[in-house]
This record gives sequence, C-alpha cells and structure tokens, in this order.
Amino acid sequence: MQQTKFLLDESEIPTHWYNVVADMPNHPTPPLGPNGQPIGPEALTPIFPMSLIEQEVSAERWIAIPDPVREALSLYRPSPLIRAHRLEAALGTPAKIYYKNESVSPAGSHKVNTAIPQAYYNKLAGIKRLATETGAGQWGSSIALAGQMFGLEVRIFMVRVSYDQKPFRRSMMQTWGGQVFASPSMETQTGRAILAKDPANPGSLGIAISEAVEEAASRADTNYSLGSVLNHVILHQTIIGLEAKKQFAKAGDYPDMVFAPCGGGSNFGGVAFPFFADKAAGKNVRLVAVEPTSCPTLTKGAYAYDFGDTAGFTPLMKMYTLGHDFMPPGIHAGGLRYHGDSPLVSQLYHEGLIEAVAVPQLATFEAGVTFARAEGIIPAPESNHAVRACIDEALRCKASGEQKTLFFNLSGHGHFDMASYDRYFAGKLEDYDYPEEAIRASLANLPKVG
Repeated sequence: MQQTKFLLDESEIPTHWYNVVADMPNHPTPPLGPNGQPIGPEALTPIFPMSLIEQEVSAERWIAIPDPVREALSLYRPSPLIRAHRLEAALGTPAKIYYKNESVSPAGSHKVNTAIPQAYYNKLAGIKRLATETGAGQWGSSIALAGQMFGLEVRIFMVRVSYDQKPFRRSMMQTWGGQVFASPSMETQTGRAILAKDPANPGSLGIAISEAVEEAASRADTNYSLGSVLNHVILHQTIIGLEAKKQFAKAGDYPDMVFAPCGGGSNFGGVAFPFFADKAAGKNVRLVAVEPTSCPTLTKGAYAYDFGDTAGFTPLMKMYTLGHDFMPPGIHAGGLRYHGDSPLVSQLYHEGLIEAVAVPQLATFEAGVTFARAEGIIPAPESNHAVRACIDEALRCKASGEQKTLFFNLSGHGHFDMASYDRYFAGKLEDYDYPEEAIRASLANLPKVG
C-alpha cells in the first residue's frame, strides 16, 4: 500500500520561526511616516507590543518560539503532509501531488498559527483587549480562539459583505467570546463617516483595518492584531513550510513547485518562504502565489508606497497595490480581497524571485469540487485558488509527460463556506476580471512619496 500521510511527532514541532529577510538579496524597503521619511519601531508602539515590533524589524534568520506558544500550537500541530494519490489518479497525471492540511486547526485554517503568538505576546505586555478586522472570517475565528486561550477580550470588524454571507463564521467568533461588528460600523469615527456617505457600503478589508486601528490607537488597554501582510505575521506562519520540509525528507521527496493562495501574503509566505531559503542556496524550486482575477494585486497592481488601510492610519508600505480605496466586488465568495500585499512577498515578486498567477472564480470552485471528490476534504474558497493552479500544472505534466513533484497549501476547510458552494452548483457565481480602468482610477489616488 502506498503511503498517504507523512506525520511528525509533537516533539518535532519547530522550535524557531524562519525569517526570510536573512536570505533576501536586498534589504526590505522601510515603512514611511506621513512625511515620507522612514519610521522607527517607536512609531508602532501605540498599537503593537514591543516583542512583535522587534520581530517586525528583525533580520535574524531564526527567532525562537516561546514554550507556551509551542504548547498551544500542539493542540493541532504538527499538521499532516498528504500525498494526493486519488487526485493524481483522477487527473491521470504523472506528477506527484502533495498538500499540507492546515484545516485540522480548531478554527479550520492556518490563521491560528499567528493568532496564538500574537495573543501570547499581547498578554505578556499587559494588554486587555485586541481589535482586529476579518474578511471571510478565518482570521476573526482564529484570533477569537487565541484570545480565549490567553484571556483577552477580542473585538472584530468583519467586512459587511462577508458578515452577511457567512453567518456561521460569525457564530464561531462569538462561541469563542469575540464581539463581531459589520464593517463599516457605527463603533468608530471612520465607520460612521463612511456610512454617512454610503449607508449601503459593502465594506472592504481596508475599511475594517481602519476601524480596528482607530479603536486600538484610542485606548491604552487595547492593541491591534493583524492576520496577514506584516513581517511578523508571515514569520509565525513559516511553521507550515518548516514542518513540510521535515515531512518531505521523510517522504524522500522534494517539490519542484510550491503553490499557495495569496491575499495579504501570510498563507503564501508561510508555506513558501522556508523553501525560498533553499532557493537562495541554489536549489531549483518554483514558488507560485495564486490570487483571484477579481483582486489581482500582484499581477495587475502597481509596486508603490501605499497605506495599508482606507483611512490612511497605517504607515506607508512599499507593496503591490490596487490602491488603498480599492473596493472589491461583492460577487467574490472567498477571501483574498485585500488591496495590497505583504511588502516581503511584493519585493521578492518585483525582483523576479517568486511567481504569481491570477485565476477566475468559477475555475477555483471547479477545482475545489474535483479535489473534494478525489480526496474527501472540501477546501475553503481561498484554498481553491492553490488547488486550481496545482491542478493546471498537473494537467500540463499530463500533456508533456513530465514527472514533477507539486506541493500546495490546503490552508483551510470549506465547512462554513457551503453557501458559496451552493451558489456555484446553482450557477449563481460569476467570473469577474477587475476592470483596468477601475484599477487606474484607484491607483491615481496613491499617496505622493518623494
């Protein structure tokens, strides 16, 4: 019988996170303040604990994972590496397909990997409350769970269109003690101003971030917590790729290509960055970020300094962006709707060291159904993007006869996204390529730097 699961013991949970900055050929671009000058760590102290700020600016290759964090992670880690024999057979491909199953976390996705350390470090700093945003709800669920673990109150601003589309994600957050508000909300000055102009505003991650940052900055007992984009968030997620490398060694294999969904970048960075360390050392491995055509940040955005939020509360970050006032279409059922991308992911893409591809919505659900019928797991809509790109490559291998090893991150299950699958089966989902003219209009409002 062929081996399907490659497992690690709890003692093999990584003891350190990997920091890609140590292997980047060029130093990361600095964040800028409102005056266009680089900011120091002290500028972030109103909303982050110093321990996370130090991780944000660190160039150290390895950063130790505290024992209480490893203990909490052991609730569901190490996650399994699976050889997708049944999917390979269904596709008739000579390629070998593996996936990391991050859906085994209590919240059902990879987001818990950073929620736990963020809650831990904030608790150590004496913080009582966390304010955050969430789109499809996987991050909100994860930080609500982590807040419960460490005794923190958690307030979550959820993008209104997802708040309406995904009621069971809301229920998850509330089960773990989180307070959830549809964003834009009446809880903040930012939300009230937006609703005054447009009472039916569907919301965006940029707006939700503005609300959460405003609330965090206005109270000494409250910090802001972010589920993607920032360096320290991606650092925490590298536990995925670090485990996977150990598991590939057990399998006696190594990927030719690594695929992961990419919205803000923590999903992709978490699985791909540990493999980038090998690429930087001369290994031939392709790292592919997969985004939706309805929010094509890397593939159609501009590489420029922009705000991380709509209201302009955050520092300016050099990243691929569609413009901080980008409003994603409400038709898109998954997450991956952030206007920008991780500065680290963006810089590596700009320098040609990683790849990116955009895939349409209907094709992602088609891939998710193909995967579920072969492997049994129903993927989250976000994960379906990586499934799609991996299947496309496997079919290219079928046509060419190449025997590549393909690896993707199954970042979460779709049990709370079945309304989106219902819409897919009913023919109510549609493809949407974000119009070039709308991107140009949004990019015209980029802040002027230098």
